Amino acid sequence: MGQPEQRAEGAGPFTTRLTWHLPSGGTAVWESRLARRRGVLAVRPLGAAATLYTRADAVAITRLRRLNAIAAIAFIIGGALFAAGAAVSQSGSGDATECASIYFAGGLFFNTGGYVSLLQVINAPRHVGGGDGLLVTHRWRWWSYEPMRVDWLSTFALFAGTLVFAVNLLDSFLQGLNVQQVNRLIWAPDVIGCLLFLVSGLLGFVETCHGRPCVRTRNLGWWIVAINQLGSVLFMASALAAFTRPATGSLVNADIATWGTLTGALCFSFAGLLQLGEHP
Repeated sequence: MGQPEQRAEGAGPFTTRLTWHLPSGGTAVWESRLARRRGVLAVRPLGAAATLYTRADAVAITRLRRLNAIAAIAFIIGGALFAAGAAVSQSGSGDATECASIYFAGGLFFNTGGYVSLLQVINAPRHVGGGDGLLVTHRWRWWSYEPMRVDWLSTFALFAGTLVFAVNLLDSFLQGLNVQQVNRLIWAPDVIGCLLFLVSGLLGFVETCHGRPCVRTRNLGWWIVAINQLGSVLFMASALAAFTRPATGSLVNADIATWGTLTGALCFSFAGLLQLGEHP
């Protein structure tokens, strides 16, 4: 970083928080989620009683606000559509094609939310060291490969999960499938997508809690990660219950499959609403 580090925190190869001494006295703290979501560094000058926050430049702030709003709204709508699809399925008011169409529309919004979340990480201001510590905005990028960054890995797993869900949702339109084909083309991608969502959430906790188990009830970012992870757990329960038994051709538990999807989707919508408030 170019500055004497006082303490580096995180898990394994991931650094999620850095605390260092400033040349002018005092300390500065860089936190991964705080910097990429709100575009700020925490600074405590020598002798000061309160912590100050230095902002990134106007370009970065505008960029972060727009990307955050797009991702949040996409997850709100996507979750609402998934919940609507599950409700239609549970009530029996629509046929299989109608339910699949609602789910597919919701999946497109999840794809959008996942990719924009990744873009937010890729184009977030970076701390480069020197002076009193600044967040510097680099040129816009549509893609990067940074697997040693926990925020990149978390959002990449999320985006990959939405793409695998897209395979599951497209295959659900196929007609005349036997039990083996249903489990291979529809159920298997569903489970893989849920696993990727769970991995994304676990990495989100690593970033927010700096590698240690924690409950941070006053931290909005922690609540967003926790509610999304609850939604991922409910999605996984739904996916496991949706396995089609080869012997009978019936689901393991149709009610759990439907209600797991509905409640999990509502969790993602609610987390999206909270995310609207996590901006610069």
